[in-house]
Amino acid sequence: MNNSYAGPSSASADASATRRNSKRPKYSKFTQQELPACKPILTPQWVISVFTLIGLIFVPIGVASLFASNNVVEIVDRYDTECIPKNMTDNKIAYIQNKAINKTCIRKVRVPKDMDQPIYVYYQLDNFYQNHRRYVKSRNDAQLRDEKKANETSGCDPEKTTANGSPIVPCGLIAWSLFNDTYTFTRGNQSLTVNKTNISWKSDRDHKFGSNVFPKNFQNGTLIGGGSLDLNKSLSEQENLIVWMRTAALPTFRKLYGKIEVDLKKNDIITVVLKNNYNTYSFSGKKKLVLSTTSWLGGKNDFLGIGYLTVGGLCFFLAAAFTVVYFVKPRKLGDTSYLSWNRTGAGR
Repeated sequence: MNNSYAGPSSASADASATRRNSKRPKYSKFTQQELPACKPILTPQWVISVFTLIGLIFVPIGVASLFASNNVVEIVDRYDTECIPKNMTDNKIAYIQNKAINKTCIRKVRVPKDMDQPIYVYYQLDNFYQNHRRYVKSRNDAQLRDEKKANETSGCDPEKTTANGSPIVPCGLIAWSLFNDTYTFTRGNQSLTVNKTNISWKSDRDHKFGSNVFPKNFQNGTLIGGGSLDLNKSLSEQENLIVWMRTAALPTFRKLYGKIEVDLKKNDIITVVLKNNYNTYSFSGKKKLVLSTTSWLGGKNDFLGIGYLTVGGLCFFLAAAFTVVYFVKPRKLGDTSYLSWNRTGAGR
């Protein structure tokens, strides 16, 4: 008689083999999405309360932001069309490219309100696409940081070397197109000094532009793109270049020119003597001079305040609408004890 009984060790071995051959993943609460979690029940009271709370938070922030923005005093003067001689209005490009013509222009601006120092001087360019891919890539950061890498001009096309093959420092289209209009300010007989130090990011001065890197062969070609640089100053000291080379994301942008560190009073007349050198006429651009104070929120910008007020007002509206619907046409809620996470083990 054959004994067909298999002992416990044999059954255990078969079970182990089955588990080894199975493709079922090892059980864990994470893979099975059984970790403890917050599962709120969005009752009408909760929804109305949340919308009301958001409105109570956002509306005061929006009001404070708009109030801060309205306290900023800003003077904007477009001068690119006003600083062209009347006999050259039909040929603006020829005017701006003719080095023999004196580009000095005198503008007068009136201070609308008291302006407390520091007063920030910006130049604004419109329709200038600094975010163009070829323009943004036309630079060599290693060359800007280290004098030992002055010969590295890869990526700087088409402004990488001179006609005889000597490397340009700084190379690339961004540096080549450096803004070169200049401004001087007077109030009556008082000259207003423009402080041009600490107008760039400290991280840029310390890490992106070397204190031992000096300009070389810059703007020596036949076609001059913009401003020149002081050959006796390192790139880390030439903050107008550092500000310019932090490219803007939008075609309309402002860049800091300097700071006036005296107070200006209401109805003061500021005389601006400027050099209208920069060519924005070939691409239908605009140039503006901006004098502005700041607030705890920064410069003048109503967008943030309007955004907060819009969201806060919408939340108040939704809270009121849900309240009306709740009282006019209430809906009976289901029994929460039947929810899966509220059931006992026996009821699962």
